[in-house]
Amino acid sequence: MIVSVVIPVYNEIATLAQIVERVRQVQVTTEIILVDDCSTDGSREQVQALTQEEGIQAVFHKVNRGKGAALRSGFTVATGDVVLVQDADLEYDPQDYPRLLAPIEKNEADVVYGSRFVGGDSHRVLYFWHAVGNRALTLLSNILTNLNLSDMEVCYKVFRREIIQDIELAEDRFGFEPEVTARLARYRKADGSHLRIFEVGISYAGRTYAEGKKIGWKDGLRALWCIARYNLKPD
Repeated sequence: MIVSVVIPVYNEIATLAQIVERVRQVQVTTEIILVDDCSTDGSREQVQALTQEEGIQAVFHKVNRGKGAALRSGFTVATGDVVLVQDADLEYDPQDYPRLLAPIEKNEADVVYGSRFVGGDSHRVLYFWHAVGNRALTLLSNILTNLNLSDMEVCYKVFRREIIQDIELAEDRFGFEPEVTARLARYRKADGSHLRIFEVGISYAGRTYAEGKKIGWKDGLRALWCIARYNLKPD
């Protein structure tokens, strides 16, 4: 099974080479897709250099468009059997790939979400109100999607490629998370059945704003809007 690892990149010069190396160390056959979202700190040039290595390709945005837009660009060019979202920072550990992929490899799942709130793996202790906000957004999303996720906002999401490429996404920034969750909940396969969505516990080493964390309270408000928009007024 080939895994297309889509990595959106925006001003991640401090961690980019390290996360790519960590992905390549995992015992999984990967196609790495770097999507530079018009970085200004040297990441763009580093992405260009990394494409000289086998198994790495890149997409370049001419203007900064946001994480959601970067992921859409990466999904479009993915050719693997499954597509996995990986942030360019070091908050999420690629060593979790085998457990994320296992339900799909066993043909038990079509989509797998990681979760920072279940399982016994290590988690860096950081912002209390961020955790409260994440849980509240997940609860609201679950009410409208009728899913029982514990961590809707998590980065680690894995999709069978044909599914994510069949879904038309619109959100350019962090609204990607509630939007894709709403669309997955409504998605029907060729036989009319719902998607089989699984969730597995992952480790998490969150970073502070001083270390480069980008999401803020405005993104939380946008997430609320997206939960309502894509569940109550579906396209």
